[in-house]
Amino acid sequence: MVSIQFLLFGLYAFDVLPHFEAHKTLIDMGLILTVFGVLVVLMAVLQLNTSLTIFPTPKSHSTLLSKGVFKYSRHPIYSGILMLAVGNAISQTSYYKLIISGLLVVLFYFKSQYEEQQLAKKFPEYQDYQKKVRRFF
Repeated sequence: MVSIQFLLFGLYAFDVLPHFEAHKTLIDMGLILTVFGVLVVLMAVLQLNTSLTIFPTPKSHSTLLSKGVFKYSRHPIYSGILMLAVGNAISQTSYYKLIISGLLVVLFYFKSQYEEQQLAKKFPEYQDYQKKVRRFF
């Protein structure tokens, strides 16, 4: 799944479809969503610290985080990347980037399902956390 994720990130850089017309307000909203997504990713990365990994399995020394951005989303990095991707696609009025963003939503949903199975094995309290906190924002 990690290789598919990086493939989609690479494909996102290219824009091969015509763009759509959008009002300046929508473009500005896309920019705001992009900035918010970047901030969410940065906060989550800082909070994870040495527990951060690109793979969907927790490191042996990791602990369950349920404060900070993890109080609002079980997967704030995925959430932030999705906000960034969709916001950027809107601000650039790109159908292509919206399509890639949609594929990222699907990928992150399935990747997070696998990751949550691993987290539930490692942390007995994870199921309670799942009941209280949404998967994505």
